[in-house]
Amino acid sequence: MRQEKKRIVVKVGTSTLTHEAGAPNLRRMEQLARILADLQGSGNEVILVFSGAIAVGTSRLGLKERPGELRVKQAAAAVGQCRMMHIFDQFFAEYNQSAAQILLTGDDVEDAGRAEHLRRTFSALLEMGVIPVVNENDSVSSAEIETGSHKVLGDNDTLSAVVAKLCRADLLVLFSDIDGLFDSNPRENPGAQLLHRVEELTPEILEMAGGAGTWRGTGGMATKLSAARIAMEAGCDMVISNGSRMEDLYGIVEGRDIGTRFVAK
Repeated sequence: MRQEKKRIVVKVGTSTLTHEAGAPNLRRMEQLARILADLQGSGNEVILVFSGAIAVGTSRLGLKERPGELRVKQAAAAVGQCRMMHIFDQFFAEYNQSAAQILLTGDDVEDAGRAEHLRRTFSALLEMGVIPVVNENDSVSSAEIETGSHKVLGDNDTLSAVVAKLCRADLLVLFSDIDGLFDSNPRENPGAQLLHRVEELTPEILEMAGGAGTWRGTGGMATKLSAARIAMEAGCDMVISNGSRMEDLYGIVEGRDIGTRFVAK
C-alpha cells in the first residue's frame, strides 16, 4: 500500500542542533537535512522550523556567555541565523534538495493581508519542491528573546504551530531533548509513564506541564502544550519526540507510537 502524502512541519530545538558551547552540531544538522530531503523526495511536503541562532551567534562571535542586553542578543541572532542557514543550505544541496529562508515576526501572521501573502509564498515553494526553512526574525522582533514581551509568536514551538496552521499542515513534529509528555516527573519517579496519545487538552494534561519553575516548565513543556492547542484546533496532529533519535521521524510520519501524539480535532 502506498503511503499517504503529508504536509509536515518539523521544529528542531536548540539543544538538538547545537553543542553545549553553542557551536552547530553538524552531525545532527546533516542527519536532519538527509531525512527531510528523503521525506520530500518520497512525495511529502516538508517545512523546517529551527532554533539555535542566538547560541550559534554567541559562539561565532567568541562571547563568553549568552548576551544579556537585548540589542547584543539580536546581533548574535543575526550572525547565528546566517551561519546556520548556510550550513543547512550546504547539507540540503548534498542531497539535491533546494531550501528557502523565511524569517517571520508576529505582525506577519497577525495581519490578514500579510498572512495571505505568506501562505501563497509557502504554497509556491512547496509546489516547486523547495523546503522552506523558517525562524523568527529576532533582529527586528524581541518577542522570543526578551522575556515578558507578548507577541503572537514568542517562542519557536508556538512559531511552528502558527506555521502549521497557516500552511494547513497535516502533521507538526517538535524535536526536543525530551521523549514526550510523562504522567509524572521521570527524574523523580522511575515508574513515570510516557503518554503516547492525547486526544484532548484536559486540565489534568495541562497540569502535567507544570509552571515556569518546574522541571517541565524549564524544559519548555508548557509552550509545547500551547503549540499543541493551536495545531489541534487547526486540524493538525502534533508529536513531541526526542531529537537525539532523528530517524524516528520516519515512524512518526507513518503514525507509529513514538513520543507523544496530540490528535487533531
